[in-house]
Amino acid sequence: METPKNEKFRDSIGTINADGKRAWVFPKKPKGKLYKYRSYVSYGLLLFLFSAPFIKIKGNQFLLFNVLERKFNIFGFPFWPQDFHLVVISMIIGVVFVTLFTVVFGRVFCGWICPQTIFLEMVFRKIEYWIEGDRGKQIRLAKQPWNAEKIRKKVLKWFVFFLISFGIANVFLAYIIGSDELLLYISNGPANHISTFIALLIFTGVFYFVFTWFREQVCIIACPYGRLQGVLLDNQSVVVAYDYKRGEKEKGRAKFNKREDRIASGKGDCIDCKQCVHVCPTGIDIRNGTQLECVNCTACIDECDTIMENIGYPKGLIRFASIENIEKKSPFKLTARMKGYAAVLTILFGVLTGMLFLRNDVEAKVFRLPGQLYERKAEGIISNVYSFKIVNKTTEEINDIHYELLSHKGKIETVTHQDFKIPKQGMAEGSLFIELHQSQLKKDRVKLKIGVYSKDKLIETTTTNFLGPRKFW
Repeated sequence: METPKNEKFRDSIGTINADGKRAWVFPKKPKGKLYKYRSYVSYGLLLFLFSAPFIKIKGNQFLLFNVLERKFNIFGFPFWPQDFHLVVISMIIGVVFVTLFTVVFGRVFCGWICPQTIFLEMVFRKIEYWIEGDRGKQIRLAKQPWNAEKIRKKVLKWFVFFLISFGIANVFLAYIIGSDELLLYISNGPANHISTFIALLIFTGVFYFVFTWFREQVCIIACPYGRLQGVLLDNQSVVVAYDYKRGEKEKGRAKFNKREDRIASGKGDCIDCKQCVHVCPTGIDIRNGTQLECVNCTACIDECDTIMENIGYPKGLIRFASIENIEKKSPFKLTARMKGYAAVLTILFGVLTGMLFLRNDVEAKVFRLPGQLYERKAEGIISNVYSFKIVNKTTEEINDIHYELLSHKGKIETVTHQDFKIPKQGMAEGSLFIELHQSQLKKDRVKLKIGVYSKDKLIETTTTNFLGPRKFW
């Protein structure tokens, strides 16, 4: 069955032509009120992205994702492997938040917050407009032969793109290995850190490929979020939408004629100028309805409002609206699904907040050595041997560490020395013996509560099991 002409856009994505080849998108340079607001948001996020690895809070890097050494800092709070459950909850909160945001506002995250869109639209495309010109000039440059002008502009653009990609790769490396380590590597020179430098060049190549060639294909093909929105959106979701009721009316869209009484003719307010298509960074026609390629960047809203203002028609032909609002003029209201996601998000956020307040800066674990039983000593003393591990999550060294029994009367002795220290953001481990008189053992296995002290200050408590002789009475 042949697809109707007005439905052919559903047969393929907007960046593929009739021959199945890549249809290169040359978006018109956007302008307008919403674009100005989006620029402010983008520049703020770019400033945050480039500065976050170099901001320190109590000696901790503001954001650090050191997978190799399993060290993570989130908003200045250090997270160790022992805090993995907190990281998992944080990730779940992020997923639920994006889900809720999508259910309510569609794919606005992609157009306003996603780093891919921000870098492409607010950095690389701006440089492209500066070197090659606006849409028309870029199309003519792409079609013309490789003469001196084209070579000069293309080489200059590619060189600038490479430098920016190299800078982005360095910033991302600072998130992984730490800004102090990165600055040390730079001062030492790449020759002294060949493996890291090669990894840096690989990341540079990836960013260069994405922003020079792959571009909007990341959002359309590679990113799963575009497919996810098709499941999450409903008739109440507020998205960038074309008001077809007003734009088409009875006779449909038509070119503008200032001598024509458009109301009497029954034609819609859409004058079919296609400026909303030309300005779209993913090359779609928003008048065909919500599509997976649309990232809700609002460039079409600004362009349509400008056209409507120039011809004396009301603005808002393309606007943030839901299907319910366009079809029935229904105001926005929270649905049961939105309320459910909001409730789950509130609960998760409360759980995370509570865990963060209960989280200690020092974490201690004491384990019985596997395969070891108890040892009898003189005067009814029973001894068990343990291994211990103490993690210091702070940026200060903790001195004069020792253990004391809190639940029973007994003695704890470390194998090396009684008092020791834990380096900042480091770990101390070793072995210790715990001795109890057999009169305190009501059964063959008892749970001990142990306190970790720095001088006379209790900084952490932990528990472990103590084995003794089995009693048969």
